[in-house]
Amino acid sequence: MVAALNDTLLDNARMPAVLADVQALVDAEVSDKKGASGLALKGGYGAVKKVGPSIVPDAIEGLLPAFVARLEPFWQEFGASGEGSFSAFLTARSDAAADALLGVTDERIEGTDKGAIKKVYSTLRPSAKKHVIEALPRLGDLVQKHAA
Repeated sequence: MVAALNDTLLDNARMPAVLADVQALVDAEVSDKKGASGLALKGGYGAVKKVGPSIVPDAIEGLLPAFVARLEPFWQEFGASGEGSFSAFLTARSDAAADALLGVTDERIEGTDKGAIKKVYSTLRPSAKKHVIEALPRLGDLVQKHAA
């Protein structure tokens, strides 16, 4: 049995490195986006970072425990599987993994009483799954790096 992700990824000694790597993952995923939608995503992401340089890091830190909890069943199944790459494991289960991770933000949005935020989220949500699936290889490598 592999160690629980919350015991490794959320450990106080490892947390700064994990947070830095997640920030780098988000930056790399946004940077890799192509086409008109990629340009829009890059512009929006850049604007958010300029308005409040701590917005993205604070969001990552605040949401990380919930994302770790959603990844835990996949991590435990991976550990029992004997497969060598968590990245490949997640990618092979991309629909379920993306849905699990997006469940975190879905629940957050559902719990807000801010109609404008719900409206914006509902317009972005359909493309979000595609972006999460595209990020799974990097995410799997990141998790395995810090948890293995």
